[in-house]
Amino acid sequence: MPVIVNLDVVLAQRKMKLNDLAAAIGITPQNLSVLKAGRAKAIRFSTLEAICQHLNCQPGDILAFEEDSSSPNHVEKEV
Repeated sequence: MPVIVNLDVVLAQRKMKLNDLAAAIGITPQNLSVLKAGRAKAIRFSTLEAICQHLNCQPGDILAFEEDSSSPNHVEKEV
């Protein structure tokens, strides 16, 4: 998947456990774990906002886009 979730990195930098973040933002640890593992298909902006607010970070600190060359929509550019 071209969207990479770096929540585990940000949590480690903040020395915070997933369960503590889940409790602080009012989400189940299981749902947060799905996001952390990169298995989530979507995330609500309100959840992303709560995560960023509690971790004092930007959405780009948690989510990154990486080009997937095996994607059917990927077009190689000729130089």
